Amino acid sequence: MPAPEGDLLDSPDAGGAAIRGGALRVVGYALGIVLSLGSAAVLFRHLGVEDGGRYVSVQALALLAAGITDAGLTIIAVREYATRSGEERDRILRDLLGLRLVLTLVGVLVAVAVAAAIGYDSTLVAGTAVTGVAVVFTVLQNAYGVGLQAQLRLGWVTAADVLRQAATAVAVVVLVVLDASLLELFLAAFVGNLVALVFIALAARGTMPLRPAFHLRRAIALLRDTLVYAIATAIGALYFRLAVVLVSLIATADETGYFGASFRGVEALIAVPALLVGTAFPILARAARDDHSRLAYALGRILDVSLVLGVGVAVALVVGAPVVIDVVAGAEFAPAADVLRIHGVGLVASFLAAGWGYAALGLHLHRGVLYANLGALVACVVLVPTFTATWGATGAAVATATAEVTLAVGNALIVHRAGVALTAELRAVPKVLLSAAAAVGVGLSSGFPALPGTLVAGVIYLGLVIALRALPREIQDHLPGPLGTRNA
Repeated sequence: MPAPEGDLLDSPDAGGAAIRGGALRVVGYALGIVLSLGSAAVLFRHLGVEDGGRYVSVQALALLAAGITDAGLTIIAVREYATRSGEERDRILRDLLGLRLVLTLVGVLVAVAVAAAIGYDSTLVAGTAVTGVAVVFTVLQNAYGVGLQAQLRLGWVTAADVLRQAATAVAVVVLVVLDASLLELFLAAFVGNLVALVFIALAARGTMPLRPAFHLRRAIALLRDTLVYAIATAIGALYFRLAVVLVSLIATADETGYFGASFRGVEALIAVPALLVGTAFPILARAARDDHSRLAYALGRILDVSLVLGVGVAVALVVGAPVVIDVVAGAEFAPAADVLRIHGVGLVASFLAAGWGYAALGLHLHRGVLYANLGALVACVVLVPTFTATWGATGAAVATATAEVTLAVGNALIVHRAGVALTAELRAVPKVLLSAAAAVGVGLSSGFPALPGTLVAGVIYLGLVIALRALPREIQDHLPGPLGTRNA
């Protein structure tokens, strides 16, 4: 994985690097999920139901504190890296690193204090502290990877993420073999995160200042500049999960269970749009600074790809919802399949919202991003109770999908008002929808069980998208053999 020569973000090769990097990130993310599920199976069989629940509660508390204190600073650091240079860039990156570290440490201390205040025993309080330190390691890993991410050297970033999951999984297995206690098992994440931190620190040398700066006046100025975006990101993380709480307060126990099972089924996919678009964010940030025409072109291609991928995920969930629910929750939750299908369709809006949202961030439209996320939150708060009371879990899924559409439309209006034209290939929309309709039709009517039917639908959708040239030319150019436009 050699370092790119010159400034890749300004070169014609930037798009290809982002495409390859996005594919790597998705593959790495999927591998990380597999490793995480495997280690979780070993861990929970060792701990049992009671200690397993205690373990999850501690992790949730520590990760919640880290999420609240993230404040969007990592992605802002990527933007600043892509749009600044020299000593000015180093100074702001060190300030951001210091601020991120302080906020995380404060969050960890608060989490430990909360664990003690709500009556956790000494094992769980100590486990919260150990998990909190592991979270600090992950924060530093993400911060040190900013330079690599901004240079589109995404192989290193992906390798660090996979290494973290792999090292954690190995640590879990070793500790279980040694018959470790609950407290000792909290060390697994500590070890895995530390290994990944050392790896990325070595890989990032020369691309990123590794020493934080703690300058009170500059830190306050940074907080003032990023506070609006921090609130927006917090709201964005809140409203979808808030729907679960609202449903639990309004619906019957069965409907709440169906909605919860569907939420678990789609939860891992929620991060995919941001992961994919985030790989191209350095290009968007540089174009937002220098050339709005280039920004419009890059955003158009991102939206084209987002539409194809989002509809593809929807096809997979519409056809494969029964098998997903069976794996996630069991046969007794079978009615949740229809709920998951609606969530799957809503993910199309999530893919589009990510593209417009990152463009708005590149343009420093923090207040606009806040308004868009507030709109989605209001839609969730108003529609989820209303629809749930009438149609149960299915209505709640429709409400959350509507909230996602609200966010996508809000982000699009923000970018449009900033004067960035939309250059998406609208001619591809009917091709994508035709491909999806054919795939879903065959997948649901073929008589195959859910899993083979999903595979058949996926092959049909991908084949039609490629055959109809619905993919952007830049993507088709990178397809192998006769599938690519270079070989057509």
